[in-house]
Amino acid sequence: MDIYDEVSTKMRQIATNAKNLPQVGFTSLAYHIDYKWLYEAFSETRKGGLTGVDNQTGEDYAKDLKANLVRLLEEAKSGRYKAPPVRRVYIPKGNGEKRPLGITTFEDKVLQRAVYWILEPIYEQDFYDCSYGFRRRRSQHMAVEALWSGLMKMKGAWIIDLDIRRFYDSIGWNYLCEILKLRVRDGVIVRLIGKWMNAGVMEECKGIHYPELGVQQGGVISPILSNIFLHEVLDKWFHEVVMPRLKGKAFEVRYADDAVLCFENREDAERVLNVLSKRLAKYGLELHPEKTKLVNFKRPPAGKGNFKQGNRPETFDFLGFTHYWKKSRKGNPIIGRKTSSNRLTKAIRKVYEWCRKYRHLQIGEQCKKLIIKIRGHYNYYGICGNYRSLANFFQNVKRAWYKWLKRRSNRRDLIWEKFNKLLQYYKLPQPLITHPNT
Repeated sequence: MDIYDEVSTKMRQIATNAKNLPQVGFTSLAYHIDYKWLYEAFSETRKGGLTGVDNQTGEDYAKDLKANLVRLLEEAKSGRYKAPPVRRVYIPKGNGEKRPLGITTFEDKVLQRAVYWILEPIYEQDFYDCSYGFRRRRSQHMAVEALWSGLMKMKGAWIIDLDIRRFYDSIGWNYLCEILKLRVRDGVIVRLIGKWMNAGVMEECKGIHYPELGVQQGGVISPILSNIFLHEVLDKWFHEVVMPRLKGKAFEVRYADDAVLCFENREDAERVLNVLSKRLAKYGLELHPEKTKLVNFKRPPAGKGNFKQGNRPETFDFLGFTHYWKKSRKGNPIIGRKTSSNRLTKAIRKVYEWCRKYRHLQIGEQCKKLIIKIRGHYNYYGICGNYRSLANFFQNVKRAWYKWLKRRSNRRDLIWEKFNKLLQYYKLPQPLITHPNT
């Protein structure tokens, strides 16, 4: 039996125990983490990522791997391990704001992955099927498909388009600790998570400071901690407390902190919306007052005039797709999905900026880079019924490339006819539906 098989066997054992004992809090889990467990965690950790505050790379750590892992194991089990500060950088968001991203040290990533493998088999038995974010064999496309199928079966719904303001920055350790101890009571595991929650943050201008709230986005352990938190705060409450008290049908689809609650009756939706803010406030969370809204997404009656301007049903966005009602080929109402306008605008703007910045590269090199960008766009947005948006993106990529090739060395002689001939040699991938079943 190799190391990976041994780790997998232990994870299956944890999962079996968690499934058979759904109400039990496990007090003995850290003993599973041994040298072999840490070695496999090291093997699965990306070596070439951004470095943390110590500037140590994966290659540097591997030079004395056995000694490093033995020391890490001893410090983690004895309680002497000190979580290093997280280096914070900011990445731009689509609305002009910036999202904070925490970069941990390589050794911290290894230990976080080891603890992640302890938590995952336990909570995979508890998580509801409506949760799709950061879970194995689940994806954003599966969440979009589940939402489409549920709405079609319900013939539309009253939808609470839910947005939690600064979710990752609002998670409190005291609330998370209470939730964790419902299932995980091992002192070593809880203590390590507490150290990561309370680790300092280093920023270039501010130095090291210690926020009282928040889970650092970018950490290996962060996705499952946020899922555990929202499972208890939202999913479990909705399924066990809310749904039994509703008059009509309802369902939820959630990917990380992006969630929609769908109701057959308007009265049910309004009642839940009225108490939802109180439920979240109990755990220190707050609904975004502008982005959270109640959407009338009931199916329009079949017939002429129901899809004319001014008589269209409302729309909503979920995971980058705008959901709307349209006519099928037979003239019946059906839910369509297209790339949301802000996501499409952002993608096109990025291509224009790239073509401007790298117009000095050889045409062949530019073509290779553009092909990667185009295929990446198709791989995510290429769902059934979204061909028109893909074609729109493709045409704008060509316009961007033409514009900045023409401005390179002031080439005013590059007309569209010559550019189209160039495209016959440097071919860009045509619009493609990559997810025909979604």
